Amino acid sequence: MLLIHPLPKKKIKMKKICITICFLFAVQIIAQTEDMVRVTGDSLVGKSINGESIREVYGNVVITQGDILINCNKAIQNINKNNVELTGNVVVKQDSIIIKTPNGFYDGNNKIASSNSGVNLTDGHINLSAKNGYYYFNEKRSSFLGNVILTDALSVLKSNSLSYYDDEDKAFAEGNISVSDTSTTLFTDRLTYFRQTKDSYAKGNIRAYDPKNYFVIFGDSLIDKKSNNYSKIIGNSFLVKIDTSSIAENDTLYIAANSMEAYSDSTELLIASDSVKIVRGDFSSLNDKTYFYRHSGLMKTNKEENSINPPILWSGETQLVGDSVIISLIDKKIDNIDIKNNSSIITVSLDSLNRYDQISGKNIILYFSEGSLAQSKVNENTLTIYYLYEDAEPNGLLKASSENAKIFFEENKVIDVRFYKNAISEYHPENMVIGNEKSFVIPSFKLYDGKPTLNFIYNTFKKYFDQLKEDNQFNVKH
Repeated sequence: MLLIHPLPKKKIKMKKICITICFLFAVQIIAQTEDMVRVTGDSLVGKSINGESIREVYGNVVITQGDILINCNKAIQNINKNNVELTGNVVVKQDSIIIKTPNGFYDGNNKIASSNSGVNLTDGHINLSAKNGYYYFNEKRSSFLGNVILTDALSVLKSNSLSYYDDEDKAFAEGNISVSDTSTTLFTDRLTYFRQTKDSYAKGNIRAYDPKNYFVIFGDSLIDKKSNNYSKIIGNSFLVKIDTSSIAENDTLYIAANSMEAYSDSTELLIASDSVKIVRGDFSSLNDKTYFYRHSGLMKTNKEENSINPPILWSGETQLVGDSVIISLIDKKIDNIDIKNNSSIITVSLDSLNRYDQISGKNIILYFSEGSLAQSKVNENTLTIYYLYEDAEPNGLLKASSENAKIFFEENKVIDVRFYKNAISEYHPENMVIGNEKSFVIPSFKLYDGKPTLNFIYNTFKKYFDQLKEDNQFNVKH
């Protein structure tokens, strides 16, 4: 009978400790092997400099570290520091990442490839180039400095510096940024860009140009969601829409607001909000929100809830007020203005005597000819007060009411009024009028301050006009 005596418990415990130590040692050796940079080539020269082991490898150099592969003409490897100086036709690869540069450096401890002699990176979707570049393999992140250019299928981004995050397909750029696609060019100071969605978030010195349509918006910051055909410019927003060869012409449109939203779908809608100021020649407006349909040239504005003042418009010396205003343009010129609910028109009749021609009604439609007010139609509850003259001398006034009326203008002055349905009129001779002009007013009479003018626009937004000239995107006279 064969007897097998078990090992003492103490010996079994020691054996387990030895096995564990051997396993950990083996793992450490494997880890060190994976972290070490391996260099091969046609020839090798070894030397020691200041106690450090240096290898110089020439011809068909191949460098590997894990899944990182580097090719170049010459490599100087510091074995102690685990880094390599790369010279001549350097190509660095990892998965889909390909980096090319004339000369570079590879830090094996931190897995960072760098170059200050011009660098190019591609990943199958984008192409990045710059004077200097760093690629962080552990983070899958690249950093570029100097004349940075990022190109993808639809756009080109240029900047002073840029960081690109591969896993997120995200770029963060700073300094002298421009982003151009087939129709627009954006300039800004800082930009975050997502390649897959084409969404952008920008801040500082925003200028968004549409050169084909002579259209630009300025502002402080931008949210641009290409995936939703939506963008918004926030803070000191300013729009310039040029319709001629010179931005000083009367048919150039200026809109200033705190913010502007744009929809680049079939509506081509732009919404200006908060303290909106509009100027186009001698036409101007002050309101809370304006809807501008760029293709059709239609502009709409409504009295906002809890707003103190309704939309106010001026055409020359004529003031137009109503709860809702729709402006229609034909051939880039104002064709008509439709004022709905609580509508009124007040125009200077004789400024030296504080005399104002006045019209009120439920709905007023104004018609323009060659940019000047020519005629208006007043519907429902018409009330008018207009002053009469004989040989240019004041001759009293006519106060009238009716269901409807037509008023004819010449050089923005009332020259004829025609009343329809239940017309009632009364004449007040000059001796009863002079000195009593303030008593002859319609119930809704109010003169509003804050009329925007071209001088106001030029002076307030001078920095934008200077920038417009410097950018020279439109090739027009300033």
